Amino acid sequence: MARITVEDCIDKFPSRFELVLVASNRARKLHSGEETELEKNNDKNTVIALREISEEKISIDDLKNSLIEEYQTVSFSDEIDESTENSYENEINEDSNEIDSNKEIESIADEEKDTNKVLEETEDETKIESEMKNTDSENTNDNLNY
Repeated sequence: MARITVEDCIDKFPSRFELVLVASNRARKLHSGEETELEKNNDKNTVIALREISEEKISIDDLKNSLIEEYQTVSFSDEIDESTENSYENEINEDSNEIDSNKEIESIADEEKDTNKVLEETEDETKIESEMKNTDSENTNDNLNY
C-alpha cells in the first residue's frame, strides 16, 4: 500500500497545524497501546494515524475531543455543588471585609491628617501669642526707659 501524506488528510481540517496536532496525538495513543481498526501492515503509528484520519475510521470530532481532554487540566460540570458556591461566598465576604478594612484605614489616616493640621495650627497660634507677649513686654520696657 502506498504511503499516506499530510496532503491526503488536509481537506479534513481547516489548518495543517490542527491536523498535525490531532494526528500526533492519535499516534501517541496508538503507541501507548490503543487499538486501531486498520491493518498495521508494518506501518509506523504516525502513518496509521494519518490513514485513520484519511479514511475517517475515527470521527474528526472524536479526535479533536481526545486532544482537548488530554491537555485539559480542569473539567467543567453543568452544575456547581453547594460547597463550591459556599467557597465563592466566603471569598466574596473576605474580599468585602478587606475592602472595609482598607476604607477604615483610609478613614483613620484622614483623621490623623486632620488632627495634625489642627495641632500645627494650634502651635502656630501659640507661637504668635508668645511673640506678641514678648513684643508687648519689650514695648512696656522701652516705655519705662524713656
